[in-house]
Amino acid sequence: MRPYHRRVLSQPEPACLLIADISGYTSYLARAELDHAQDILADLIGTVVGALRPTFRLAKLEGDAAFAYMLGERVDGSQLLDTIERIYFTFRRRLRDISQATACECNACTLMPRLDLKFISHHGSIIRHKIAGHEELVGSDVIVAHRLLKNHVVERLGTPAYALFSSACVAAMGIDPAALGMIEYRDSYDDLGEVGGWVHDLGAAWAAELERGRVMVTERDAGYSFEMVHQAPRDVVWSFMTDPAIRPRWQFGVTGVDELPTAPRRGTGTTNHCMHGADVVVEQILDWRPTDYVTQRTTLPNGFTAVSTYAFEDEPDGTRVRIRFTWGKSKREREELSFVPGMLAGMIVPGQAKLHEVLGEEMTRRAAVAAEAPAEPAAPESQDRELLEPITP
Repeated sequence: MRPYHRRVLSQPEPACLLIADISGYTSYLARAELDHAQDILADLIGTVVGALRPTFRLAKLEGDAAFAYMLGERVDGSQLLDTIERIYFTFRRRLRDISQATACECNACTLMPRLDLKFISHHGSIIRHKIAGHEELVGSDVIVAHRLLKNHVVERLGTPAYALFSSACVAAMGIDPAALGMIEYRDSYDDLGEVGGWVHDLGAAWAAELERGRVMVTERDAGYSFEMVHQAPRDVVWSFMTDPAIRPRWQFGVTGVDELPTAPRRGTGTTNHCMHGADVVVEQILDWRPTDYVTQRTTLPNGFTAVSTYAFEDEPDGTRVRIRFTWGKSKREREELSFVPGMLAGMIVPGQAKLHEVLGEEMTRRAAVAAEAPAEPAAPESQDRELLEPITP
């Protein structure tokens, strides 16, 4: 699901539209101290906007909601779900961190944990207009996306945190929503008639995230390690390194990557056939944490098996990728296979060098596009008054 943004034209363009809306804020504001409530909203909206980029381009801030889009006829369904879940998890962690850090006992701070986040995702046609140096999106599908905010998901399904995907969006994603555990949903609108879609329970996804065990190759266990800094945002580096359609562009010796239908979405349990000409390398994903790390078991045609973790960390000038491999059942077994580190280096080092080059070209292209496009709206800044200036009742 690679984002791209062409020159602003007054003609229809296909796009995935996404609205991230902080739910419960109106009732929260009615009972909260205004200065602290405003700071908390600014902090949370800033957190959401930061997590949206660079996959989505921010179109407009709408009070307690962020409206964003990504151009494209098709959408990588797995990556869209990963993006929405990652934004939601980031929001929940930030909500938790603020709550734990503040000593304030005002209503704005004590009621803050009641806030939540919901998403509307729709696919259709938009027209982008440049007005007074800003970008405005118009079209019937922009209206549909905003109408979908006025739904009855909470009342009918009892799901306060959710992502509602319109049927048009699901079709563009190319997924089986029922296999992913989504619930079919329909609502009627006076000006639109009946609109169908599917609901993904983000509260359940967050609970599963907290309970899920981690599988990682540590530095202590690694028989081979490599790291490199790429001058690109972590989301972009993650996408280029994990998207089966992109990997042949940079990965050493790889002519294609076939993602097998072993899981309803890309992630833990997914099996790939990594093609090296006539040879097939089998990859099974053991742990999938976008955009933090991915751990997988790799089996070569000769039967050799290794487990690797690719970890991603933000750096001031880009993203640091740490790669660690282990094999065998003990350190002695790893040492007996003395040829393995050289074999891995022969694949990893030229592959990462090529990725560095490909990412450089991609970031140059994006910079040229961004130079022609209107600036995105700036996210509000919090003064952290709920942390620095607590109100004592």
